[in-house]
Amino acid sequence: MKITRILKATACAIAVAMPGAALADWQPDGPITLQVGFGAGGSTDTLARAVAAEMEDATGWDVIVENKPGGGGIAMFSQLVGKRPDGRTLGMGVTIPTLINLAERGETLPFKADSFDYLATVVVAPLAVVAPADAPYDTIEELVDYSKENGGALVGFDGGEMRLMMQAINNTEDAGFELVSYQSGAEIIQGLLGGQLQAGWGAGAHIQYVDSGDLKMLAVATQTRQDYSSETTSFIEQGFPYSAEPYFYFAAPKGLEPEAREALAAALDAAITSEALTQLVGNVMQTTPTNLGAEGTEAKLVNGLTEITSLIEAAGN
Repeated sequence: MKITRILKATACAIAVAMPGAALADWQPDGPITLQVGFGAGGSTDTLARAVAAEMEDATGWDVIVENKPGGGGIAMFSQLVGKRPDGRTLGMGVTIPTLINLAERGETLPFKADSFDYLATVVVAPLAVVAPADAPYDTIEELVDYSKENGGALVGFDGGEMRLMMQAINNTEDAGFELVSYQSGAEIIQGLLGGQLQAGWGAGAHIQYVDSGDLKMLAVATQTRQDYSSETTSFIEQGFPYSAEPYFYFAAPKGLEPEAREALAAALDAAITSEALTQLVGNVMQTTPTNLGAEGTEAKLVNGLTEITSLIEAAGN
């Protein structure tokens, strides 16, 4: 719901007296366009529209969401890099698809990892490898042994980072995994429950099935354990030096005025940490919002390029 100019002025006056007062120091001179690098209806689009609505209510700014799908966000960021750095055009993507494209074909793209001003992250997808509850293996190492002893194991995935991690294990362990590509995590879940897969990747949809006892965790792909299954160790803890942490993130054309960058980052943080976003993230991804802030988001993109390049090399790509 849009607020009136009077309410907008009141909100700004209140912001001056509170932490995050940068909201009162800079105002866009027109609507803000938030471009989403994925199609309508997906998790990225859902999160973007919720953040935009919270920003509008809190600041009085007009925030218009536009879908610019293509190449895992690459089409949108290829356009965003050429926009004016006036704070009126933002982009939302996911770190891992961006980094994989930069690592594999960066010389053909019109932007680099440091081509943007980064503002915030919303959440990190709780990536994990799961298996049917009655499977005779409980870890990645045991899955490798099972695959070797039984002439292979079918492992479902729906993201590039998932494929790369399993290919890397195939290369180092001669595991014999047969990787099966799916369009969604829901399809992977059905493949596991129906007995077509020996293991598969989940990015949140798997959690309810772990809770119900239909599936079990073999490993988390994040660098640290995840709250919903704190006893499940990571790939790294299990001796496989690979990780994947897909963060949903916001960026702007490089060159924002400091006041604009601070105000946008503060407005995004207020939206991301709101009760509405906490509930949405819990419902959609079975986890909680995580905002790394402007500096943390930049580090995740710039430093993450080295990490994903190492993973690509380990996978033999």
